[in-house]
Amino acid sequence: MTFTATSSDRLLSIMLTLGQFPILSNRIRIRMRRELFSRGILNQAGFEAEVREKAMLSQRREGLHNPVYEEPNDIWETRLNKVRDQLTDLYFSQHLSYPHFEQIVNDVLKERGIDKEEQMFSINPELAPIELVFEQAMAIEKMPAEDRTRLEARLQEAKVVLIRTMISDQLRYINIAKEWLKLEDLIEIRRRKIGTGRIGGKAAGMLLAARVIKERGGNELRRSLRTPESYYVGSDLLYTFMAINNLFHWNDQKYKTETEMREEYPQVLAEFLAGDFPPDILDKLTSLLVSVGNTPLIVRSSSLLEDNFGTSFAGKYESVFLPNQGTLQENLRALTQAISRVYASTLNPNALLYRRSKGLQDYDERMAILIQTVVGEPLGDYYLPHGAGVAFSRNMYRWSQQIKADDGFLRLVWGLGTRAVDRVGNDYPRLVALSHPLLRPSTSAKNIRRYSQQFVDVIDLKSNCMRTLPIQDVLQTNYYPLRYLVQLDEEGYFVSLRSRLVEGDQKRLVLTFEDLLRRTYFGRHMRDMLHLLEESYQAPVDLEFAVQLEPGENGGALLNIYLLQCRPQSHLERSEQVPLPVDLPKKNIIFSTQFVVPQGRVDGIKYVLFIPPEGYFDLNPPTDRVKLARAIGRLNAALKGQTFICVGPGRWGSSNSDLGVPIDYGDIYNSRSLVELAGQGIGPAPEPSLGTHFFQDLMESKIYPLAIYLEEETSIFNRDFFYKTPNHIQDKITVEPEILKAIRLIQVEDYAPGQSIRIVMDDSEGKAMAFIESKKKEMPVQPEAEIS
Repeated sequence: MTFTATSSDRLLSIMLTLGQFPILSNRIRIRMRRELFSRGILNQAGFEAEVREKAMLSQRREGLHNPVYEEPNDIWETRLNKVRDQLTDLYFSQHLSYPHFEQIVNDVLKERGIDKEEQMFSINPELAPIELVFEQAMAIEKMPAEDRTRLEARLQEAKVVLIRTMISDQLRYINIAKEWLKLEDLIEIRRRKIGTGRIGGKAAGMLLAARVIKERGGNELRRSLRTPESYYVGSDLLYTFMAINNLFHWNDQKYKTETEMREEYPQVLAEFLAGDFPPDILDKLTSLLVSVGNTPLIVRSSSLLEDNFGTSFAGKYESVFLPNQGTLQENLRALTQAISRVYASTLNPNALLYRRSKGLQDYDERMAILIQTVVGEPLGDYYLPHGAGVAFSRNMYRWSQQIKADDGFLRLVWGLGTRAVDRVGNDYPRLVALSHPLLRPSTSAKNIRRYSQQFVDVIDLKSNCMRTLPIQDVLQTNYYPLRYLVQLDEEGYFVSLRSRLVEGDQKRLVLTFEDLLRRTYFGRHMRDMLHLLEESYQAPVDLEFAVQLEPGENGGALLNIYLLQCRPQSHLERSEQVPLPVDLPKKNIIFSTQFVVPQGRVDGIKYVLFIPPEGYFDLNPPTDRVKLARAIGRLNAALKGQTFICVGPGRWGSSNSDLGVPIDYGDIYNSRSLVELAGQGIGPAPEPSLGTHFFQDLMESKIYPLAIYLEEETSIFNRDFFYKTPNHIQDKITVEPEILKAIRLIQVEDYAPGQSIRIVMDDSEGKAMAFIESKKKEMPVQPEAEIS
C-alpha cells in the first residue's frame, strides 16, 4: 500500500514541523531509512551514492565547480544531510503507508518518554503547515468530551488559522465565521479545492450563510435549504497563470487613466484567453468534469475583496455559464476559457474604477474561482430552474405604506437568475415585498400583464449555448411547476390553473408566481432566512437563490431553495425623515414624482446633468450613444467634489441603448441621484432596479435612483429649468460636436442666483420632490416657469 497524494502531503507537512525539533526528526528519519533498507526497497550503498550525486549536483547549480576545495567540510556535511532527509521523505511516501510512518513516530516518542498528544499540541498553528493544523484540530474533535474541554481554545485557534488561510483574511468575516463554521466545513473545502490560496469572498459568503441557516433555521427551513455542488480554485493560481503566460505587464492597469483602461482591455482579454494552464491543474479540472458529467456549470468570480462589508463588487467581475454538452476535451477547453475570462475581468475598467472609488486601488486583489453545477432540470431541449432571483433583508424602496421595510423584498424570475440581477431592457421580474408577498406595485390587470416577465434565459442543451427566448416558446403544458408559476388572463382578471390547458390557452399565460407565493412557504422561508442572516452578520444582507419544486404529499409541492450567494449590505441605512415642503411656488419645483420612492435627502445640488430625450434618441446608435456615455464618465471625474445629479430618458445603465443611456457605475459614481424620465416617445415605463447589480452599486455609494413617469398627473417636470438655462458642458469637458445636442450641464445658480437644489424623499408619503432651497434672505428667481 502506498501513500495517496493527500497522505504524502500529510507526511511532508509533519516532517517540516518536526524540523523544529531536530533531534526527534533525525531519529525518525533514521528509523524510516532502516525500514526502507530492511524491506529491500532501497540498497543502502546505492542510496548513499545517490545522496552524494544529488548533493554535488546542487553544488554545480550554485556555481561550485571544484566542490572539494570550494566548500568547507561543515557546509558539505549539512548539504549531505539535507539531501539525505529529502530523499528519505520522498522514498518513504512513495513506497510505504501513512500508518507505518505513524508507528515509527510513536515508537520514537515512547523511547524518549514524550507523550504524542503533548508533542502534537506544542506546535504553533500560525507557523505550522496547514495539513498539521488540520491534524491537530481533528485530533481534538475526536477526543472524549471531558478531555476536549481543556483544548477548546486550541481548537478555536486552529479554526481561525484555517479560515484565514483557506477562506478570507477579512476580520469582520472571521469574527462571524469562527462562531458558525465547523471543522467538517473546512475539511470539505479542502477536499474540493484546486490549487493554493484562498477561495474568495463569494464562496466564503455562500458557505457561511448555509451553515448559519442549518444551525439556526427551523425544521421546515432546514429541510428546504440546499447548496449546489461546488468546487474552488485557489486565488494563488491567478498569479501562476499570469507568470507562465507572461501577463504581468498588465498588472499596472489600475494606475492608468480611464481612457487607457478602456482602450487596452480588449487586448488584455485576448491575451488572457490565449493563455495556458499548468498540467496538474488541467488534470484536476478534467477530474472535476468527469465527476459532474454533462450537468451545466457556472464559473463564478470569487475575488478576495468580493462580497465584503461595504464592497460587494456586484456585477464587476465575470460569471460564465457553460452548457457542458460537448466531448470531455471540448468541455475542458470551454472551462479553461471561462476561467481565463474571469481572470481577465480583474482588469476590467469597471472593476478597476470601482476599486478606485472605494479606496481599494492598492490592494492585492487576487481572483479565486467558484465552479458550481447549475440548479435546474431539462425542459425539452432547454435547461433552467423553476425560479431564481435576488433577495434583500431590507426594503428601502416601498411601494405601499403597508410594507415593512425590515422584512425585505426579493426580485423573482423564471429561468436563470441573470434576468433578476442584470437590468435587462425589455423585461420585468416579479417584485415581492416579503411582509406582504401578494401586494403588487400595481393591481390593474393591464399593468400586471405589462410588467410581467416576457422572456426567459435558458441553457440550450441541443445547441450547447445560452439563449434568451419568449416564455411561450419554452413553456409546456405538462411542465410540473406550471400552476405555481403562471395564471390565465381572463380579460380583466387572472385565475390560477385548476385543470389541463386547452389549445390557445398558452398565449394567455402570464408569469405571476401567485401560487408559489400563496400555496407554498416560499415567501415565509425567504423572510426567515434573511432575518436569521441579518442577525448573525449584524448587518443587512442580500442573497442570490434558485428554487426547485418537486411533488409532495396531498398534491402539494416540496420546496428546495438553493443558496447561491450571500453578502453583507452594511451601507444600507435608513435616512432621517425630512418633511416634504408645502406651498412652494411652482417655479421653485424642479421635479416631483410618486413612483417607488425611498427615504432620504440630497442637499446643496449645484449642477444637474440633463440628457434631453429628443437629442439622445436622435443620436446614431450605438456609436454616438457610447461616446455620450464616455463623455458622462469624463464629466463625472471633472465634477468630483461637487454635488450634482443626473436626469435622462429611459433606464440609466441599460445594456440596450434604445432603452436608456448605456453608462456603467464608473461613469456616474460621483453623482448623488440618477433620475429616469419615462413617457410616450421618451423612454420605457419606469421599472424599479431594486435588487440588480446596478442598484447595489447605487446603494453602496448613496446614489438615489428615482423615476418620473411624465404621463402621470401627479408628476412635475420643470421644462424651463431643463431647457431654457445655459449649457455649461464645454466649460468642464471637451465634447464631440455630434453628441452636443444630447448633453446639457445646468448650473443651478443660472436659474436661482446664489441658491441650490434640495431633493427630499419621503417613503411614508411615497413622494420625492426636487426644489430650490429657500434661504433666509430670498433671492430673486426667473419669472414663472413652464411646468409639465
